[in-house]
Amino acid sequence: MRDVRSTLVAVRSRFGSLETSRGLALLCAGIALAFVLPLSWLVIEAVTVDPERTRELLFRWRTAEILLNSLLLMGGVTALSILIGVPLAYLTTRTDLPFRRFFTVAVALPLVVPSYVGAFSFVSAFGPQGEFHDLLAPLGIERLPEIYGLHGAIVLITLYTYPYVYLTTRASLLSLDTTLIEAARTLDHTRWEAFRRVTLPHIRPATAAGALLAALYAISDFGTPAIMRVSVFTQQIYVEYNAFGQEYAAMLSLQLLAVVLVVLALEQRIRSNRSVEGGTGGRSGTPVSLGAWRWPATLLPVGVVTLALVVPVWILGLWLVRADAGRPSLAFEWSFALNSATVALAAAVVAVLAALPIAYFAARDTSPLAAVTERTTYVGFAVPGIVLALALVYFGAGYEALEIPYSPRIYQTIPLLVFAYVIRFTPQAVGTLRSGVLQVDPTIVEAARTLGETPGGAFRRVTLRLIAPSVTAGAALVFLTTMKELPVTLILRPTGFETIVIQIWRAQKAAYFQYAAVPALLLLAISGLSMVVLLSQGGQEGL
Repeated sequence: MRDVRSTLVAVRSRFGSLETSRGLALLCAGIALAFVLPLSWLVIEAVTVDPERTRELLFRWRTAEILLNSLLLMGGVTALSILIGVPLAYLTTRTDLPFRRFFTVAVALPLVVPSYVGAFSFVSAFGPQGEFHDLLAPLGIERLPEIYGLHGAIVLITLYTYPYVYLTTRASLLSLDTTLIEAARTLDHTRWEAFRRVTLPHIRPATAAGALLAALYAISDFGTPAIMRVSVFTQQIYVEYNAFGQEYAAMLSLQLLAVVLVVLALEQRIRSNRSVEGGTGGRSGTPVSLGAWRWPATLLPVGVVTLALVVPVWILGLWLVRADAGRPSLAFEWSFALNSATVALAAAVVAVLAALPIAYFAARDTSPLAAVTERTTYVGFAVPGIVLALALVYFGAGYEALEIPYSPRIYQTIPLLVFAYVIRFTPQAVGTLRSGVLQVDPTIVEAARTLGETPGGAFRRVTLRLIAPSVTAGAALVFLTTMKELPVTLILRPTGFETIVIQIWRAQKAAYFQYAAVPALLLLAISGLSMVVLLSQGGQEGL
């Protein structure tokens, strides 16, 4: 009798699991569809344009100029990020660099600074009649090199994207078994030959992955090119949108999306070809002695940290001290911070609720559907914010054009703004939660099921409690990145809804930089918390 009862329990558990898996799969598929559906409106808007008009828009000289500037910006940032990130990673992991532990953290911190905050700080410092102009004037230096333009945008974006290369390369160097390098040295290879034959092949995939992240950021950045007066895709899409050139904005958005897809394809190819070369023992060995170059080598991390961190904080501090009442309408109000926190908290909660089933499904199911639904959620994160915002503009306008009885208005509303944040940043929560679910021993869940718990009950009582730290970390990442998101907020916010980033943008556009001091410093303080989250999660989820 006991054997029959055990069999019935097992059968019921089996069929219950199948039913739950089917329901979970349908739920995840519905969430993934909701994430990609708004982007289809961008395609609809573009294909409805007259073919002759399409050719006129695509093959005009202005379009070629925008494409060239965008590619040059992406290429320049990628190359400079490698030239800065790889030496910094090597210095902080393999050498006897002075204050190595301090520089290990300090050179990673620029990653938490919004690039547009760094951009208008540099304009105030190095631009015409800037702070450095006033400091150098008594020395007879009346003119500084022009900071505006493509070269200035490349330098500025590099200062806030090289940490992608630094962090990935550093992680790869830490996993390198240094006995292989020592073996190469015993074979009469010079230090450079040992680096080229052993170290470089080992770190090449990680460096390439970090460089492609920097490239993706550069091609997607909106604030810095706009401030530096460079005509690139993101800046021109916003200009055309405000000028009601929706046809041209849609065409440019699709072109930018095509460039992004090429970058993602390259990243996927490198990731699939990534192999561990040179062993994974991770033995540290004896640090490489820099000899006479030990102290001069500190000039690289000191220079980078000074430009990327000290200069912006110094400029913001000056604005704070010198703040006057020249334009009271731009004065900071704490309601801006409350608005930012409210929508960021809403986005964090909704993103975690959407990420939970997808992360659980991806971690516990090896079917192609599980992989597809997980990867689909990353589309919003890969799509530039300006493109996503424009797609949701068309989505909102198209929804209202249907004139469904009793349907609520969604364009320029808080729900649509939060929905955009959720599409854009849910992958951060998915990555964190999936890692947490994978760490839960399935036998514990099975034990709960044998004690009569339903699948939902076992998830609530066992899995959810064990992954609570991952839930908190994922929500925190979404909250922090939402707080500093500029293009989505700029386009989709309701009229009169002011946030921290909108206040910073308005002050910058009006050239009343002193009014950007308080919100920018507040944003830097909040952004700094993201590094704490990254470190607490092993530094991977936020990349």
